[in-house]
Amino acid sequence: MTSGHEEDARSLRGEAAGRYFEDFAVGDVYQHWPGRSISETDNTWFTLLTMNTHPLHFDTAYAAKSEFGRPLVNSCLTLSMVVGMSVSDLSQNAVANLGWDKIALTAPVFIGDTIYASSEILAKRDSNSRPGQGIVTARTTGRKADGTEFMSFERAFLVPRLVPEKSGG
Repeated sequence: MTSGHEEDARSLRGEAAGRYFEDFAVGDVYQHWPGRSISETDNTWFTLLTMNTHPLHFDTAYAAKSEFGRPLVNSCLTLSMVVGMSVSDLSQNAVANLGWDKIALTAPVFIGDTIYASSEILAKRDSNSRPGQGIVTARTTGRKADGTEFMSFERAFLVPRLVPEKSGG
């Protein structure tokens, strides 16, 4: 919950979206919205754009002979989409992403699947090198519409404080 002073500071800055360091609490869970249905065009363009030459992503005849029986969606595409889904709730105001860790791909994603994401805040601390900013760490999980978890990862990002700490003196 924000105080009146925080709301005034946001209004003065012309900022309507995004969270600041003070807005996060360990244990908070955000259900990111909306979800996204993945098309063949999404998968093909992303695969070609990233120069991924594995035929499992774009050769239907090849993929038909695989254990999956059909093309897989490029996992870097699903990672990008899930991160993107989390931006409005987590990092809209971020100064920088600091890293991704513990990326786990736990189930295949196929063309036509609809995916959703949620995030839990794992930790937050003041930045040691940047006064007025803090580091937030979240675990984000991707799930298909049927509830199957297909991905999880941790991400740390640097966010400003709404009201910078006052220096002594």
